[in-house]
Amino acid sequence: MAKTPIWQWSAVDTAKAIRKGKVSAEEVTKAHLARMKAANPALNAVVVDLGAEALKAAKDADKHQAKGGELGALHGVPVTIKINLDVKGQANSNGVPAFKDNIAPDDSAVTSNLRKAGAIIIGLTNTPEFSMRAFTENPLHGLTRNPWDPAITCGGSSGGAGSSVAAGIGAIAHGNDIGGSLRWPAFCNGIATIKPTQGRIPAFNPTQMKGDERPLMAQFMSSQGPLARSVADVRLGLEVMSQRDPRDPWWVPAPLVGPKLKGPIKVAFAKIPADMKTDKKVISLVRKAADHLADSGYDVQEVELPDINGTWKLWCDLISTEMAVLQEAAMRQYGSADFMTALEGIKLAATILDQEGYMKAIAQRSRVLRNWLMFLEDYPVILTPISVQPTPSYNADIESPERTRELFWNDVRFMSAINVLGLPAAVVPVGLLDDKPIGVQIIGSRYREDVVLDAAAAIEKKAGTFVEQLWARG
Repeated sequence: MAKTPIWQWSAVDTAKAIRKGKVSAEEVTKAHLARMKAANPALNAVVVDLGAEALKAAKDADKHQAKGGELGALHGVPVTIKINLDVKGQANSNGVPAFKDNIAPDDSAVTSNLRKAGAIIIGLTNTPEFSMRAFTENPLHGLTRNPWDPAITCGGSSGGAGSSVAAGIGAIAHGNDIGGSLRWPAFCNGIATIKPTQGRIPAFNPTQMKGDERPLMAQFMSSQGPLARSVADVRLGLEVMSQRDPRDPWWVPAPLVGPKLKGPIKVAFAKIPADMKTDKKVISLVRKAADHLADSGYDVQEVELPDINGTWKLWCDLISTEMAVLQEAAMRQYGSADFMTALEGIKLAATILDQEGYMKAIAQRSRVLRNWLMFLEDYPVILTPISVQPTPSYNADIESPERTRELFWNDVRFMSAINVLGLPAAVVPVGLLDDKPIGVQIIGSRYREDVVLDAAAAIEKKAGTFVEQLWARG
């Protein structure tokens, strides 16, 4: 590790080195700020530079350690925060020019938990307008590029988070996910993540106090979470972010490690619906992940999942109905033409429900979730593609509403469907296709992030990590 540049160290190793006095928090922070200065201009991943504040926090962290103070799990470790999360004194713009002066009066729940753990916030990362595109660009901060290839998307809406941590800017990046916004950037950028169970990580922005709360199903389908370069770092980020915050009424004090499952653990390797247009090379890599699990002692069986098409449609109808009723007017008032093109594409795949239809859909969600939970009793791990196609261009969703519909319905159907269930789902890279990363999704039962991450770690142990190949390009 000594010969490896500090910015390439894992979060686990960085925290350990600082704790043992092998390196100071100030040295580590300076290394990451230097990396940000070198790599970010080509990416535009970090759009608010908090370098000055970070250096002060790092010096304070070193003084605290020198006095023998108690050290948090991320003491001195540089992290980034997605710009749709409140950081006291900074604007939560959510990528919208009209909200550029929406200054946070206090830290969000996740920001607070990261600070309590000793993390050093070095910058805020980019997101699309309203965090409602799978591609990261907005009129306020511009386009974020993928470090592997500027012609393809870095994903969204946590695209700035995914791009930055893959490039070595920060050891852990914060993101959030309502339809794939953690998992899609992990896939696109060749890194790992987990969308936790709904209620695992507390969610609250003090800027919410200025307006209405989010719609009910948006609250149930959205999760905060970490993106990182290894499964071990994702696990550490999850542990830190999951600490209690009384401002979130949905937070659940569930243990991070559940009862040990009897082996061999059965894995449902998802059959691909007949109507999905797939890329053979992508599917081949997904099968490789299944082989890695089998070689690691899992009992892998290729089976059909419980109505993936109906589950996806339920997600699309519920989220689109809530947007149409409570959010679309503001989106049309403040959103750009490109954003509206993408929004129309999402709506093209949805049925906007009336009052009775919306209430019935919420009721139906319980039945759908019950079916998945019973399936997970037999198969505690589910392995699926994130996308059945290679990563698209950086602006594919604004080519036409029809193209947006195709992306969501065909390419990433296995991804977005999981949000309506509120189940934990991780992503881990499994290989490169034309020198660009491909990852897979692992789904588990409620509050069994440990089972999901164990399976992700088993794949990672066989496949390795891939950002080192990215960094080797210079």
